[in-house]
Amino acid sequence: MDIFDDLEGELAQLESMLESLTAAQWLSPSDALGWSVADVVLHLAQTEEAIPHAASSTTEATWSDDGDPVDDVVEQWVQRERGEPSVIFERWKVAHRRAVATLRAADPLRKIRWAAAPLKPATLATTRIAEHWAHALDIAVPLGIDYPDTDRLRHVAWLGYNTLPYALRLAGIHPQPVFVELVAPSGAAWTFGERSAPTQVCGTASEFCRIGARRLAPQDSGVLATGPLATQTLQLLRNYAL
Repeated sequence: MDIFDDLEGELAQLESMLESLTAAQWLSPSDALGWSVADVVLHLAQTEEAIPHAASSTTEATWSDDGDPVDDVVEQWVQRERGEPSVIFERWKVAHRRAVATLRAADPLRKIRWAAAPLKPATLATTRIAEHWAHALDIAVPLGIDYPDTDRLRHVAWLGYNTLPYALRLAGIHPQPVFVELVAPSGAAWTFGERSAPTQVCGTASEFCRIGARRLAPQDSGVLATGPLATQTLQLLRNYAL
């Protein structure tokens, strides 16, 4: 799967949903605490606009190197630039097209300054799929709009699985091998890791990715984990910047 094609696919699905919103829906609360639907799209526009700037920078410093936590930085950005939903929507459309073009044209081996760590273009594209998908849920769920999962979730699941050792270390836990077996939205079987791993996780990709996006509590899901790090794996799973 081409990561940039899949990123464009996720953006197109979100854009189609946003095109259908009424003026009242744009101003209604999202599931992102304290943000309206328009605020969520503004946040996405701002972060998309950061990609061309970051790609042209000669430094590999991270956003948190400026001193403030990433969450505080993005909250300040949104508060400063709130505006008319139609203007925000157009701003996001322009920004995400330019961002994808920038990532496609970038040196695939050169890391780009980003939120928690410098990332190669393909990895940054993966995080953008994860973020747009999660924030699409923040919009769709409270509005009662269907936002179908697709097999692009494989990228989101891969991100959560591959950052798990980092998440465990941050929590002071020595990482151990984990095997993950998921059922894709299409019904395909996805696996990550070795079957001989002491900790095993199985379930649907949809729920696994929602746990990693903190949109679903592990105990409220059908995802099953066994082994020495079963509980910690599901509690610490993340598919976004830590």
